[in-house]
Amino acid sequence: MTRPSGENTVAYVGSRTTPGRNGRGKGIEVYDVGPGADHWTPLQTVELDNPAFLAVDHTRRYLYAVHGDLTYVSAFRVEPGTGRLSALGRQETGGRNPAHLAVAPSNRFLAVANHSSGSVASLPLREDGRLGPVTDLLLLPGEPGPHRTEQTGSKPHQVPFTPDGRFLVVPDKGLDRLFTLALDATPGKLSFGPVPHTATREMAGPRHICFHPRLPYAYTIDELRSTVTTYRWDAARGALESVQTLPSTAPSATGDSRAGEIAVTPDGRFVYASNRGGAGDSTPGGPEPDTIGVFAVSAAEGTLRPVGRQSTGGVRPRFFCFGPDGRRLFAANERSHTIMAFDVDADTGALRPSGEALSTGSPVCVVFSRTP
Repeated sequence: MTRPSGENTVAYVGSRTTPGRNGRGKGIEVYDVGPGADHWTPLQTVELDNPAFLAVDHTRRYLYAVHGDLTYVSAFRVEPGTGRLSALGRQETGGRNPAHLAVAPSNRFLAVANHSSGSVASLPLREDGRLGPVTDLLLLPGEPGPHRTEQTGSKPHQVPFTPDGRFLVVPDKGLDRLFTLALDATPGKLSFGPVPHTATREMAGPRHICFHPRLPYAYTIDELRSTVTTYRWDAARGALESVQTLPSTAPSATGDSRAGEIAVTPDGRFVYASNRGGAGDSTPGGPEPDTIGVFAVSAAEGTLRPVGRQSTGGVRPRFFCFGPDGRRLFAANERSHTIMAFDVDADTGALRPSGEALSTGSPVCVVFSRTP
């Protein structure tokens, strides 16, 4: 994907880099992509270990990265006009294997999910973009689920803020729970909400959650069962109530699968969910390309109806996202080392391969941003 220079929309791609993760990436790749992300021009490679998830602050002047299997988060300054990164240092997260991070609505704190040590951390964001030491560390309580290897204890996998910014909802794969937390905007202290948690189906392994842009509903991707669950969301109480569960794979699928990512379109009409064949064992995946399930959203009830599945053209789509204008979906195939572009049909939700593919080592996260 190449294009002439002149636009200032950039993409940041995080990757697996270490042998333990079969990583072939180099770190964070920076691309100039244009307004529709239809032409990618490489700008920079920032070499570092396992930048597994990325987040840009609300001023778009700083970028933060958690490092899978390690114990810290890194900060970077975004160069105005180009989007290139310069390092600002790093801070320990108070736990192991940080898997996700989110900038608080106040832009004063960063929330981090420590996947392997069952905790959520808050770190202060300083005026110059640097990170202060951990402000608070909250351990997530509960009994592990029944899966003998994947549910040995608490395993939070995501820490997104709710649409109104009042709460964080934390899917915990190890405990089969969705925790609702509050972050005090002044001292950065974490606490449980009025309804501290919601139990999922046994051995669901909730991984990620997304909220409908208008309706009071949320959707989880359940990694271990490869299902999508619809929840009614009570924003006042911070409470979730499950109303529907559907398979994210084809109903006739019999092979091993681990669900990966979930997202709702900006107009709220469709939900997408990725499936990773073979992701529960030590093989590279397959034997065929993995898929993204497409679901139509009922405007009246918020529930889902399956409308199709699209091959990602590769292996293990740990992550996907929409482009800057919402008209394209980009699937990061971790084990086949590609980012595949799909046009989104606004009427049917169908995904159509655009014919464009970016080759890059072990991509696991893509973040688009307009440079300041």
